Amino acid sequence: MKILLKLFLSLLLLLCFNLVQAQTFKITGSVVEQTKKQTLEFASIALVRLPDSSAVGTQMTNQFGLYEFKNIKPGKYQIKVLMMGYEKQASSPFELKDGDHKVAPITLQNRTQSLKEIAVVSKMPVIDQKSDRTIVNVEQMNTTGDNALEVLSRAPGIKLDKDDNLILKGKKGITVMIDGKISYMSGGELTTYLKSLPGSVLSKIELISNPPSSFDAAGTGGFINIKLKRNRMQGINGNANLGGGYGKYEKVYGGTNLNYNIGKISSYVRLNAGRYNSFNRLTLNRQIGDEQFNQVNFWHPITSSLNYSAGADYFINDKHTIGVMFKGFNSPDETDVTSNSPNYNAQGVKAGNVAMHNPQTNKSGNHALNLNYRVKIDTLGKELSFDADYVYYQNDKNETFTNTYFDANDQLKGPPVDLRNFGNGDISIYALKLDYIHPISKKMKFEAGWKSSWVSTNSNVRFDSLKNAMWINDPKRTNRFLYNENINAAYASVEQSFKNLEIKVGFRVEQTLGDGFSSGTSTDIVRKYWKVFPTVSASFKASENNQLTASYRKSINRPSYRSLNPFTFYTDPYTALQGNPLLQASYADNYEFNYSYKNYRLFTLSYATTNGSESEVIYQNNETKESISRPENLNRETSLYMATGNPFDVVKWWNNNTELYAQYNKTSSPIQGSGYNASQWSWGISTDNTITLPKDYVFNVYAYYQAPSVSGLFRNLEAYGINVGVKKTFWKKNATIALKLNDVFATGMFRATLNYNNINTYWKNEWENRKVSLNLTYKFGNMKIKTARNRKTGTGEEEGRVGGN
Repeated sequence: MKILLKLFLSLLLLLCFNLVQAQTFKITGSVVEQTKKQTLEFASIALVRLPDSSAVGTQMTNQFGLYEFKNIKPGKYQIKVLMMGYEKQASSPFELKDGDHKVAPITLQNRTQSLKEIAVVSKMPVIDQKSDRTIVNVEQMNTTGDNALEVLSRAPGIKLDKDDNLILKGKKGITVMIDGKISYMSGGELTTYLKSLPGSVLSKIELISNPPSSFDAAGTGGFINIKLKRNRMQGINGNANLGGGYGKYEKVYGGTNLNYNIGKISSYVRLNAGRYNSFNRLTLNRQIGDEQFNQVNFWHPITSSLNYSAGADYFINDKHTIGVMFKGFNSPDETDVTSNSPNYNAQGVKAGNVAMHNPQTNKSGNHALNLNYRVKIDTLGKELSFDADYVYYQNDKNETFTNTYFDANDQLKGPPVDLRNFGNGDISIYALKLDYIHPISKKMKFEAGWKSSWVSTNSNVRFDSLKNAMWINDPKRTNRFLYNENINAAYASVEQSFKNLEIKVGFRVEQTLGDGFSSGTSTDIVRKYWKVFPTVSASFKASENNQLTASYRKSINRPSYRSLNPFTFYTDPYTALQGNPLLQASYADNYEFNYSYKNYRLFTLSYATTNGSESEVIYQNNETKESISRPENLNRETSLYMATGNPFDVVKWWNNNTELYAQYNKTSSPIQGSGYNASQWSWGISTDNTITLPKDYVFNVYAYYQAPSVSGLFRNLEAYGINVGVKKTFWKKNATIALKLNDVFATGMFRATLNYNNINTYWKNEWENRKVSLNLTYKFGNMKIKTARNRKTGTGEEEGRVGGN
């Protein structure tokens, strides 16, 4: 803590020094229209330094057509003005020397060409490859009927595992951010949230394999930043959408995105709601000794979800900005679960059956508050920002189990066994974050920062059994789990630009302090350690069309709070989940290389080694037939990923985005006292084709194929699917109606095998992938541009570890 305190005080002293070190002046002026001599509001003003025309600052004229630049150092300058519908203009050069300067009014002349004469032929590409990340422009995709998770699964390099967890370029441990703010969700909690978020509200997806040291060290597989739609135009504007779909069951959803930007205030409100009737079928074929157990679990949830968020930025002046964000998510559901588990002897004759009925009432949700402040210390790029965050998660579960046992002739073997469970859990997260940027020169920049977070989790589970018409508490299945954690971090980095080369080197130091207790098992959990995480990245422009980038990052993946809970949760009479208090954090070394030609990604190479990676290990009792799955640290996982592909126009009306990849995965670890080694080369291809038709129709076909692969202890079988859709814009291109058929041949499913020690299992997980969806979107409001900022808040890695209670 002393190191963090010294860093904080040093930054404050540096700030104070820079605020008083130089004499500055003010530049003011106005913009008028030529014909009527009226002042013009919302004209774009740029202050440039001469003679190199480097940008010093930009802003918009106010409602009186005035602009003002403060704290400007002495020197030679010029004002440049740009506004839609008018010719570009610039002031005469002037020198700022002994005092404030008022620029003569700048007059703009109307353009003679009308908008109807202008043909816009360019559009934003679906995939945009940057030096440090891949950007997916979701607004260029047909996302009708898709949720956010389904949209993510179509992004380059992303796959889903058996539990719908994200895998990026063959690596697990992904940290997900929403609008630059870490979601603090993982596992089932993150999956539920992404499934409730309509794909139509997504604007962009940023895939960041090796982020810089200003990001949390968590996320051994990298970061995914989901940017939601927010219009930066002046006045009131927004969009509304309404849609529905049908697969095996019906679903309906809708929402609105409102933006209000005027003067010094930029604000927004988002509301999205839906009712989703769906299913999930899990088939397990388990060989236990000489017996065969065929188990089918069927989940039928009916979910009513509500996502809401609001935020505002207040631009005090051109240097100081304060902001607030609030978001929330509620997803209550009524789920009916049935399970049928027949078993057969060595001769293949049916020996018995167990049927389970498990109705559930679940309530899950969260809300988060962020307060932020940013100050531009000078016009050279010095900047200080501060974030304070609070996040709260809650999850309540009320369920009953009725287990009925049958003999080989399907006759009852005694009365049913009745159980009930009342569970609740809450997680509170607090975080403070400070970031400082200091350009040392035009080609060198220094960054530093600090972050502290505090997490408190409280989970209660109570099981009762029905005996003699009375509910009796079962102490073996009742538990309270408490866990508190504090993470302190500091980072620093230096970025240097040369003629054709940019290099950035940084490091991050993180301290972890955690303690927990499980009443059901009387287990204490203690975590105390320091770790250093270096990062290096380089970008080399070999020529105008050829660019090479390379990066390295060391990262950590801390266990989710639930996975540390040693209590056992039964999902059916033969299957249970159990946490592991001995679970440790895993560490990964990630390397990546990219080669682009004319911004076309020709080649990507990613290599990662993970020590202590977390994986579910099944312990099977051949006598009781029970299988208990618990997370454990594997010794070592290796991943090699290679890919090529980028969007391009086959012809003027046909855009194709095809990605071809090959990967190698290897797992080596002792499992239950025996050595385990699995490795395999795999490959896959995806193609997304957009065909522009006359009269504003657009037709889309998306298809993918994934060859068999290895992921942890699972040997995944091949997967493939195809989607088709069509959309049309109308009402002066403000409205869009879209129709889509997802998973045309109902092939979208997860299939895998598990073979180690006494485990011999075939696994098939099916969802309601095949469905037809219809969606209507309408845009409305003013379209005058106003610059607004993008920010990354403090609560990040902690939310990514919630994953339920």
